[in-house]
Amino acid sequence: MISNDPAVMAKIGEQNDSARRDQAFEQFKRSHPEYEATRGLDALRAKEFSRLDETGHVYLDYTGGGLYSNSQLDQHLHILKHGIFGNPHSNNPSSLAITRLDQQARVSVLEYFNASPKEYVVIFTQNASGALKLVGESYPFDSQSRYLLTFDNHNAANGIREFARAKGASITYVPVDAPDLRINAGDLQRHLERPAKSHNLFVFPAQSNFSGVQHPLEWIKRAQSLGWDVLLDAAAFVPTNRLDLSDRHPDFVPLSFYKMFGYPTGVGCLIAKKSALKKLHRPWFSGGTIKVVSVQGDSYYLADGETGFEDGTINYLNLPAIEIGLKFLSDAGIDQVHDRVISLTGWLLENLSSLSHKNGSPVVEIYGPHDIKMRGGTIAMNFHDPKGKVFNFHAIEESAGKFNISLRTGCFCNPGAGEIAFGLTKSDMSDCFENEERASFEQCIIASKGKTAGAVRVSLGIATNFSDVYRFLDYCRTFTDKTAPSR
Repeated sequence: MISNDPAVMAKIGEQNDSARRDQAFEQFKRSHPEYEATRGLDALRAKEFSRLDETGHVYLDYTGGGLYSNSQLDQHLHILKHGIFGNPHSNNPSSLAITRLDQQARVSVLEYFNASPKEYVVIFTQNASGALKLVGESYPFDSQSRYLLTFDNHNAANGIREFARAKGASITYVPVDAPDLRINAGDLQRHLERPAKSHNLFVFPAQSNFSGVQHPLEWIKRAQSLGWDVLLDAAAFVPTNRLDLSDRHPDFVPLSFYKMFGYPTGVGCLIAKKSALKKLHRPWFSGGTIKVVSVQGDSYYLADGETGFEDGTINYLNLPAIEIGLKFLSDAGIDQVHDRVISLTGWLLENLSSLSHKNGSPVVEIYGPHDIKMRGGTIAMNFHDPKGKVFNFHAIEESAGKFNISLRTGCFCNPGAGEIAFGLTKSDMSDCFENEERASFEQCIIASKGKTAGAVRVSLGIATNFSDVYRFLDYCRTFTDKTAPSR
């Protein structure tokens, strides 16, 4: 006899859901046997990220920000509780104590990325955007310079164009090709073969923070051989991939540490070649950046190396947490993290691509590669109803939150990749920029062009497991045969 008790029915439903998930997991392991070698990360999750399972939370925003482990907090707090630390710009005992720890943090960054201290220095910044700004404002652009960048770039890289433009340099974007959103290698090669007679800067991301596409690191050496300085934006790449600076030698590498291991926020760095650093000319000076300065003499000498680029007092109490975070990531095994993320991403891509309405139309439109070749664990998408109408991405974020799923929506500070993905043209953008109500730019795109101006993004990281991606897929299934509301 079937019970009508709601509590009994709910328990039966939970058991059925669990059985379906377990069956899917067994199928997943057969199709992705490489996952088994990463099972050590399950123990790590249970020990270091137990709050995820305790709260039933599915965290899928690792490209937005990584998660910190319990032990990172414990170790950093121990240092702070048992040390006496003062402003490092002095030689008193408390200043020397923190200076030693901060210098250890610099060394740990170089060691983690296998960067020779003879070739590279570490400049601490607020974040990767601050590191990019530091290069942009100091790079010796002039009217004979070229600034070359890809459509697929973070806004902080796009922002450097304003420094280049102010100094009369030419600015060139290399487009990405739909649907995979990869750079057209032929176009890029043609632009690289035309450097200007002055200083030339080429910027590209190792991994797209929009689509997860990984661009060839071979471009670094090729561009340098043709007379370019190369800035490699590695912020979205290094949380789940190994970057070896003894193998690849970009001139500048901006990073945000919270994206790698969650804590601390407000600290990033610029890893810079010493030879490239000599080309930079800071437009100002501040406390901590100078050897000597005079009011009456109206002159100053900038400090050598990284010191001349770290404005004021560095975030000295948080810097020891960098060494702790890097050791945590190293002990976890970045290659193991990479393998797990890629196997789960592959499964999710396969299953998202196969979701369809009863009429056969797709539920999800994925922007970028549908396979795991040369891509990371970031997936951008939009949801469509049976007639092809797009669900509002803001509503998706709100809806997912009710399922205790954290994801991200918008254009992810990467307008170039988004414009190509959404089919937005130069004319579309120009028309909406002319709209006097700039605050309604998104509404302008939707209303006048009938196109979306953003997407839904999920991204996987060190603590992601099969249950997380399975629950997200279950959430996506709720849109099958659902009609998108009118806007």
